Amino acid sequence: MALRMVRSVALGAAALAVLAALPSAGIARPVAKPAPKAQSAPAVQPAPGAPKLIVAISIDQFSADLFAQYRSHFTGGLARLASGAVFPAGYQSHAATETCPGHSTILTGVHPARSGIIANTWIDQSVTRAKKTVYCAEDEAKAAADPKDYVASVGHLLVPTLGERVKALWPTSRNVAVSGKDRGALMMGGHVIDSVYWWKGAGFATLDGRTLTPAAVNENKALGEVLAQGAPELPLPDWCGAKARAVPLSATFAVGTGRFALAAGDKNAFRASPRLDRATLDLATELLDENKLGKNATPDVLSVSLSATDYVGHGYGTEGSEMCIQLQQLDLALGDFFVALDQRGIDYAVVLTADHGGFDMPERLDEQALPAAHRVNKALLPEALSAAVAARTGLDAKDLVLADGPSGDIWLRRDLAPADKARALEALKAELLANPDVAAAFTADEIAAAPAGTGSPETWPLIARAKASFYKPRSGDLVLMLKRGVVPIPTPGPGYVATHGSPWDYDRRVPILFWRKGMTSFEQPSPVETVDIAPTLAALIGLPVPAGAFDGRCLDLDAGTGDTCGAKP
Repeated sequence: MALRMVRSVALGAAALAVLAALPSAGIARPVAKPAPKAQSAPAVQPAPGAPKLIVAISIDQFSADLFAQYRSHFTGGLARLASGAVFPAGYQSHAATETCPGHSTILTGVHPARSGIIANTWIDQSVTRAKKTVYCAEDEAKAAADPKDYVASVGHLLVPTLGERVKALWPTSRNVAVSGKDRGALMMGGHVIDSVYWWKGAGFATLDGRTLTPAAVNENKALGEVLAQGAPELPLPDWCGAKARAVPLSATFAVGTGRFALAAGDKNAFRASPRLDRATLDLATELLDENKLGKNATPDVLSVSLSATDYVGHGYGTEGSEMCIQLQQLDLALGDFFVALDQRGIDYAVVLTADHGGFDMPERLDEQALPAAHRVNKALLPEALSAAVAARTGLDAKDLVLADGPSGDIWLRRDLAPADKARALEALKAELLANPDVAAAFTADEIAAAPAGTGSPETWPLIARAKASFYKPRSGDLVLMLKRGVVPIPTPGPGYVATHGSPWDYDRRVPILFWRKGMTSFEQPSPVETVDIAPTLAALIGLPVPAGAFDGRCLDLDAGTGDTCGAKP
């Protein structure tokens, strides 16, 4: 049976008034204002046959390459989703392929250039505190009780999420989010959210000023018992045997043979293991009941961000036994989650994607037909660049060049006179382009003047990818892009051997899967974007959205003559 056709709903005056009051995607301001309280009565009704619950799932660092490589071995939740509408070439179209900007695209429908979430962190030299690096999901104006901590906030997100738009129009709807990371939950949930949780330390936490609900209290109690007792190794699937070989990274450190045994009290080992995703999905199930999701007259939104694949990818790489175990366990955990949804008799629709892809360790890639892969030259670290630019210009080298690593946004010291800044910027760009690890270096002015990317995201020029990540109030004076295969980790160590963040397809390309009971399956290999997800879901439930609210387009999920985007057959 083909997926039910949902036609678009005309925007009435009342609906326009509600939606116009939401945070604007086109207005630049340092901190977004929360969406207003919902009206007492809905302006329009959901579309006939709309699902009662939207489940939006992001698997952190689940690249299209991983999906393709393991697809034939999935038997659980990922196998179910692969029987729906499959877009194997989804794109996080922007250049800064990191967790926070990637999550911000999924349910807002806009690129980071409009959401304001340019990266996981950026440097703001105007903040009064000593630490000038700002985290995407913090309120830097508030001091945390622990100096090493921060107050989590979604204030930097400049646009509303799908859940916020739903709540603004339909007051009875619920907007709930849970994740292994605060930025995953907050960037998918948004400013106005009924219940939000993420893993922190040894349990799930929520926003400052909120108390844990019984669902989170119960889950934390159960997890506390697991952490106190420890847990045995997880089995290696038979079909992964060839991946179980040690790859030495130093005289005392190797990866490739891990089995995720959990020693009693080892919180870090729990976080970087498949057990974190299982716990996140368990809490999502409890929140489902606690919030009576899918039981309301209007659609609810449940966002689930699963973080363990990212932690495993960073700690062990993407091609060892650790990732093989992780993906099998994730597939099984998702299968159990969907069975729990089925048992509750909820009419739900699912979308699953990723915030970015990932790249394996160069030490293993070199053995697997990619000898060009290598670790980045230390000459691209901020301290080395400061010294090099100072030598070229005669300026003081202290904090002359500021960055959060050897790729992405770079800032120059803010107290430079205009003429000195111009000289320093010219020298910095020349220094970068002379380095054999560098593919491109664009100044802020060059990016601002460049046209936005159009057409297939796989063919966008590098500067268009940079533009999709560029928001002038936060972006750097220059953006550095490393060559394909250059890993921006100079020296590997426990917990951090591989990464993502590049403008290349292995980091940009992710799967996008839609599923609903009874739908006719199909696969569309042509490239689409993660910003297409929000308009697709909005059409599915009949949510009216003002023109220009999304950067993406609606994807037709009806495999036949029907059109879930509103066109007549």
